[in-house]
Amino acid sequence: MLSSIVVGILNTSISEGLVFGFVTIGVFLTFRVLAFPDLTVDGSFVVGGSIAAVMIFAGCNPFLATIAAFMGGLITGSITGLLNTKLRLSALLAGILMMVGLYSVNLLIMGRPNTPMLRSITIFDSIAGWFGTTRSIILVIIALAVIAFIVFMILNWFLRTETGLALRASGDNERMVRGLGSDTDKNVIMGCALANGLVALSGALVAQNQQFCDVNMGIGMIVMGLAAVIIGEAVIRPRGITSTLLACFAGTFIYRLFITVALRLGLAPGNLKLITALLVIIALAIPYIQKKLRHEWMPPAARM
Repeated sequence: MLSSIVVGILNTSISEGLVFGFVTIGVFLTFRVLAFPDLTVDGSFVVGGSIAAVMIFAGCNPFLATIAAFMGGLITGSITGLLNTKLRLSALLAGILMMVGLYSVNLLIMGRPNTPMLRSITIFDSIAGWFGTTRSIILVIIALAVIAFIVFMILNWFLRTETGLALRASGDNERMVRGLGSDTDKNVIMGCALANGLVALSGALVAQNQQFCDVNMGIGMIVMGLAAVIIGEAVIRPRGITSTLLACFAGTFIYRLFITVALRLGLAPGNLKLITALLVIIALAIPYIQKKLRHEWMPPAARM
């Protein structure tokens, strides 16, 4: 009995860790790489889910629908980057405006608050059909692991290219990168687009896994992603881009494991957002407390 409960918790945590890992990588790209506090995530997650759900419900190929969802995320991220670089809106304000606007956009895409896919063929149903079996949690984990591996390898390669290095450097020292002749505005737009594309991909896969998309399912994604980034960095302490990407998935798995165990112990689902927020506050406060104990000087917190 106990072993079956443990296996169930691990299976759920692994599958959710893999699918939400794309959200964590997206948050990492904006917050850590670009130093861009992008709140578009809560909206672009649902953009991916709504596009995939509507297309699959209409009978489209689920793989094509997933690619379209990724493209939708690229567009939303690009708009956020354009608001910041071309209209000179602050990153925080640009993200807030996009997050608010995307709520209505998602309603327009679906035409209603939620779209079911109970009788539609999703990616996981198609893969199960290839092997002549039925959909199961193990098959879902394998499918997500393959997708995660492909995305991991592509990102690991891209972020080592000249364009990827310029993208990574833009967040560290934008003035230096501009002085070397690289277009930092283009780097910001590209980074925001890629980050939100990955978040939308996650939304599309989550919608297909749970077989419905709801307009409110993206609430709290930015907090979850930030919590997973912090946990992953604390556990793995990454030194390079490969270990950093692995830390994103590891942090997401640990976070989802914590959430799954909390739910199994009877914690009310409505309290999970509060616990997540407290977890992030504690994780962010630890470095400050350590420096205070060592009597080191800390600069004032950024206001914008």
